Amino acid sequence: MPAVPSVDVVDETFLAVPPEAVAAAFAPPEAWTRLWPDLILDVYLDRGSQGLRWTVGGALVGTMEVWLEPVLDGTLLHYFLRADLPGEASPRRVRREVRRRQLAAKGVSLGLKMTLERGREPGVPPALP
Repeated sequence: MPAVPSVDVVDETFLAVPPEAVAAAFAPPEAWTRLWPDLILDVYLDRGSQGLRWTVGGALVGTMEVWLEPVLDGTLLHYFLRADLPGEASPRRVRREVRRRQLAAKGVSLGLKMTLERGREPGVPPALP
């Protein structure tokens, strides 16, 4: 039976923009460096407007995925990070890393929401790119 990764982070955030707009924000490798500066990411599956899957190296070792699901007039951004700290890590260090990555994931999604929705008023359809 495979071991469960010590860092398992799942996040979901609704963005009132089409999946193509969210995918464009994740497309350039420069964005990955800005969003996850301590991770080395290598795409193993580019799903276009449905998102990306990466292998992860650097501060963590494992996999990461951004899945973009069309919902109503926008996109449900699903984020998955399943990885381990390299080497031996104490339970306390693992807990701190999980919490740090949870907060960072929400920071990424809310940052994109603020940027891509550009102050859109509630109930107003999203602006198309």
